[in-house]
Amino acid sequence: MNFNLTQMPERTERPRQNGITMVMDKGLSVQEAKNFMSVSYPHVDVVKLGFGTSYVTPTLREKLEVYRSYDVPVYFGGTLFEAFLVRNQFEDYINVCKEFGISYMEVSDGSISIPHAEKCGYIEKLTKYGTVLSEVGSKDAAHIIPPYKWIELMRAELEAGSTYVIAEAREAGNVGIYRGSGEVREGLVQEILTQIPEQKILWEAPQKAQQLYFLELIGCNVNLGNIAPSEVIALETMRIGLRGDTFELYLNK
Repeated sequence: MNFNLTQMPERTERPRQNGITMVMDKGLSVQEAKNFMSVSYPHVDVVKLGFGTSYVTPTLREKLEVYRSYDVPVYFGGTLFEAFLVRNQFEDYINVCKEFGISYMEVSDGSISIPHAEKCGYIEKLTKYGTVLSEVGSKDAAHIIPPYKWIELMRAELEAGSTYVIAEAREAGNVGIYRGSGEVREGLVQEILTQIPEQKILWEAPQKAQQLYFLELIGCNVNLGNIAPSEVIALETMRIGLRGDTFELYLNK
């Protein structure tokens, strides 16, 4: 850090196992990725190229090289995995990941229906090729999954080989673990945490109020995802009590 402050929380450092920040890149240019990394790289643990953006990005290889030069892993959004799967192109998906040097993969079923045993089978297969993150929760706001089912799905996917289970929220933060208004389904979250280790859950939290909720509930080293590139530094200050929302969290009273 640039200067000394006492009474600061102990933040994990890269390469982190928990306290990770997953950033969603929804279409940054190569130059924007360079600018983003130049200031934010110490606080970024993994970048997701959102939904199917990697398919239409003309400078994909160059952008991947930018992230690689900062030792930041990248993965394609779960929607792209589903797009391959629904077209019976699972092996093609593996080959694309190999071709582009992608060693993190997301397995999701937010847009298509996959029998859960089959989903776990894909997780198990992909662990042979890299780190797997699997997403639980539907992108359909009308599809409400009860807490016991979230726990059952998360546990099975971790057992199948997922390094982290992602709690679905979409890029807007208005489905899955959130109500349509963006408000956290607190009972759901707290029930999940009675059974699933918080270090293994990546909470999608694109909105500041959502980030604050998890920081207050779990602490500065909570795993947060779907963070906008422009919000990474701001989030890091909130994690360590240097933003008004969390200013008093770590001060000795």
